[in-house]
Amino acid sequence: MPARIETRGRSRALQALYAWDVRHNNDLLGVASRLWDDLNVLPVEREFADRLLNWIAVNLEQVDAELVEVTTHWRLERLGAIERCVLRLGVAEFAQGGTPPKVVIQECVRLAERYGSARSAGFVNGVLDAHARRVGTLA
Repeated sequence: MPARIETRGRSRALQALYAWDVRHNNDLLGVASRLWDDLNVLPVEREFADRLLNWIAVNLEQVDAELVEVTTHWRLERLGAIERCVLRLGVAEFAQGGTPPKVVIQECVRLAERYGSARSAGFVNGVLDAHARRVGTLA
């Protein structure tokens, strides 16, 4: 059974965020566009991923400040790039609404596990759960 468009879109957004993060590039949307062109990403996947990345590009300082609040023993720059990028995606999706918080967490955990490790997945789960509770999207 093929993955849902949203699941594939999150994966595409993560690929672009990761490429942007490791290159220390200032143009997230430009990196995403070039990457997706190179990979021939389907328009429906691009559309979903683009919404997340546009929100992150505009609100990056806010996203990182919110993550700092719930990663008290970890500085963001000390996190692995996969974990940092997946967490940013989760915060962006919470902020945009439309997807149930538990689904956002579950999808981000899967991304962390797929592209990172089981440890990454556990860390992402804990941080996003704490963030969702802090901002009131999860009781």
